[in-house]
Amino acid sequence: MKLEETMSSHKPDMQPISQDQEWVIHVSKSLEEEDNDEGIPVSIFNVPKTLLSIKQEAYVPQLVSLGPYHHGRLELFEMERYKLASARRTQKHFQDVKFQGIVKNFEEYEGSIRACYHRFLEFHQETLAWMLAIDASFILEFLQTYAVQSDGLLVRSSSKMAHLIDYARRKTTHHTILRDIVMLENQIPLFLLRELHRFYQHENPDEVLTKMLMGFCKDLSPIKIIDDPHFKEECLAKAHLLELLYHMVAPTQQSIVDLEEHDKKKEHEEAGCCKRAFQSVTKVLCLINLAPVRFVMKILKSKAILLVITLPWQIIRLLCHSKSKDSLADLISSAQNVAEEVDDVSQKKDESPLIEELKIPSVAELSDNGVKFSPTKGGLRTIKFNKSSGTFYLPTIYLDENSEVVIRNLVAYEALIAPEIMVLTRYTELMNGIIDTEEDVKLLREAGIIMNRLKSDGEVATLWNGMTKSVKITKVPVLDKAIEGANTYYSARWSVKMNTTLKKYVFASWPVLTFLAANLLIFMSALQAFCSMYSCSKVLSMNT
Repeated sequence: MKLEETMSSHKPDMQPISQDQEWVIHVSKSLEEEDNDEGIPVSIFNVPKTLLSIKQEAYVPQLVSLGPYHHGRLELFEMERYKLASARRTQKHFQDVKFQGIVKNFEEYEGSIRACYHRFLEFHQETLAWMLAIDASFILEFLQTYAVQSDGLLVRSSSKMAHLIDYARRKTTHHTILRDIVMLENQIPLFLLRELHRFYQHENPDEVLTKMLMGFCKDLSPIKIIDDPHFKEECLAKAHLLELLYHMVAPTQQSIVDLEEHDKKKEHEEAGCCKRAFQSVTKVLCLINLAPVRFVMKILKSKAILLVITLPWQIIRLLCHSKSKDSLADLISSAQNVAEEVDDVSQKKDESPLIEELKIPSVAELSDNGVKFSPTKGGLRTIKFNKSSGTFYLPTIYLDENSEVVIRNLVAYEALIAPEIMVLTRYTELMNGIIDTEEDVKLLREAGIIMNRLKSDGEVATLWNGMTKSVKITKVPVLDKAIEGANTYYSARWSVKMNTTLKKYVFASWPVLTFLAANLLIFMSALQAFCSMYSCSKVLSMNT
């Protein structure tokens, strides 16, 4: 009997049973069974609507549905025949068991399966088992492209779906499936993949599966980190593929706490009388700097101050020497333009940002004031700022066509599991804060921090600028210390201090200058009206 015919003979959902009756049957059956899934935490969530409203295509599968959340969507139905083809090829790897036996095995895990999902699953036990068995077969065949032989070469998949699954991972469709597999709502429990793979004809199926999973995560992870032997041992214990990828990218809570304690101990040892004395001497030397003189000169050279000082004299000179009304009209026009420019600057100052960004200068601003950027190995926990050398250390990140979907779903997962320290979210806020334009991306790319595989630096800037619009700002001690160090170093520069003072005392007075410019404009308009009735030059010559 063919697989499609077997599935067609198992359609309990098509029986004439109402939803209420089915719900009662399910509840009564659940109460009679032993509660063996009590210790299984929920790990597969729905993406919050606030994130979906920003960029829905980053969270909703575009080609293939995996698991119950998007099962039955008409726009994804085309891939069902390819998933059935994967199931047929999968059962050829089994020794003495048919695919129906795999389904029966999955039925025994019904309670554990349902416990993994946040949403209530309105599927019959057998329907759910068939669905997940077929989806698990498709994922395993896809993961075969990440299997590594003893000589280090990738195994060429013998799949008939060569136009979909590409061992070289160069085809567009392959990347679309890859993005769908990593989406939060498209996850299936990892223990089902492990259970299905144990039926394969391998001497050590768990070891082979671990290699495939590690290869998958390394290829997809935007941040490359050093291999951890302990992580390989815990690989198969993760809830699903997205959680596995998350724990490869984000450092553990304990490692961050240990690093923070180590830094505090180091700072305490380095602090001493000599250091405090040196800081005092530095402060005294800064006070005798000639920056206040340069600051006053910059104020006097500002356009607004020059306008206020020179405009009255220009009016008197015009009245005394003007031969026509055109020059007076030109003066009024220029005054009007200045008034409008002042008003525009005032309006820009009053505009509030649409989103709250982390308060840190951009890469270009930091670079212009002596900050250097350098790549570091070891992941997010190695982010730091060296005050003595003015160097900002950031991990190398690889950005390609899959990176935005991967990062967005990792951040969404982190927000939903709600760890005490949301380090990945804070990292995206940091990158969003320091990257504003293409120039910022270019500087990080030249420093070896961003490996750009997208079409342009502008696409990278757009990616980061839209990343955290719906995620609230968090606090992570390790990253916050680096951010504070960069801000302190930047603010200590005299050029920054002068600009800050100018904004505070000069640009803050734009409303007053606008008022003066408006009054001067009214005065000159009245003067123009007077001169249109009387000859101002003749009156002045008669008085002289």
